[in-house]
Amino acid sequence: MATAYWDREKGGEGEAGPTSFWKAGHTPTLIAAFLYFDLAFMVWVVLGPLAPSISQTLGLTPAEKGLMVAVPTLAGALLRVVNGLLVDRIGCKQAGAISQVIVILGLFGAWFMGVNSFGGTLALGVILGFAGASFAIALPLASRWYPPEHQGKAMGLAGMGNSGTVLASLFAPILAKLFGWNAVLGLACIPLTIVFIAYMFMAKNAPNAPAPKKLVDYFRPLKTADAWWLMGFYSVTFGGFVGLAASLPIYFTDQFGLTPITAGYCTAGCVFAGSLVRPMGGALADKIGGIKALMMVYIAAALALAGVSYASTLVSSLGFFVAAMLALGAGNGSVFQLVPQRFQEEIGVMTGLVGMAGGIGGFYLASSLGLAKQFTGSFAPGFLIFAGLSVAAFLGISLVRARWRATWSSGARI
Repeated sequence: MATAYWDREKGGEGEAGPTSFWKAGHTPTLIAAFLYFDLAFMVWVVLGPLAPSISQTLGLTPAEKGLMVAVPTLAGALLRVVNGLLVDRIGCKQAGAISQVIVILGLFGAWFMGVNSFGGTLALGVILGFAGASFAIALPLASRWYPPEHQGKAMGLAGMGNSGTVLASLFAPILAKLFGWNAVLGLACIPLTIVFIAYMFMAKNAPNAPAPKKLVDYFRPLKTADAWWLMGFYSVTFGGFVGLAASLPIYFTDQFGLTPITAGYCTAGCVFAGSLVRPMGGALADKIGGIKALMMVYIAAALALAGVSYASTLVSSLGFFVAAMLALGAGNGSVFQLVPQRFQEEIGVMTGLVGMAGGIGGFYLASSLGLAKQFTGSFAPGFLIFAGLSVAAFLGISLVRARWRATWSSGARI
């Protein structure tokens, strides 16, 4: 029924055949979802690039630095469930508007009053969690406009907004050096406000959104094993991506003595690789199936993360990090090619639940790297454990692939 609407409105081929991607949905909404997601991700991880400067000012320990950059990830993970509920109750566009206002006001308040203690950084991290929770809004905002055969590409393009982490890595250290790290919080409000205005004009709720359900109905997917499997798979792919994005500035400054600005450039290169391939991962999953794509991803990620733990030079570390980010970024797109195939009617809350699991994975990685450094003097144990989790995810998807292919009937390749 929804596909017929898209075809009728966009001049496609109707139910007799598939439409092209650019005729199948609503391009202004897709762009708005990307912009919202991009700037939200920029500020979600901004404490990572600022961590060396903040740590020097406040005298933080390695464990405190790890926790500081991990708290926004955890807060964003938990708030994604809330946003997933809001998406299905009041609509994607409205939920996104509320979240953006909270982040802008929170950052403005932090800049105006100043952040002067470790506790203050944690409080700011909770506010930034609302930016990380944009995931549960931007993806269904775009997804609901597209039929099953284009889900991987739509979710991948909207999800490429995680490239905002590149902006944070590139510009936050430079601005902190010029104006002080606290001023960066206020300066971030400027592009956020511009994107908010564009979002309000461009975004449009899809006409095929499911009707609101009772509160208990939103958690019904958790009664199925498939939901838990998808959450687990995403906790590794996205958890690895965002955990590394938040932690790499600390790693490069502590491990190799780089300046915050140079560490930001190195981080940006690694993060850009992972962001760039997210839509490619979705397109690959559309072509060969999300299951096969993920199996390839987890093996590549495990090898790269294990390599990082033994790397002794900056060049070798960068090479392994780029390889890991390429694998994890492609995996993010692949997981979200699968989610709408199984949970189309619950896409809002499932995006929130799966995104929450990804955020928890990122919180674990970022905080464990800080703890590993403090108690063992090396980041290596944290990387090795996460490599082990990638192997576990590979074994998990190998276990469920036959059942999923036999029982899912969305019409798209899985």
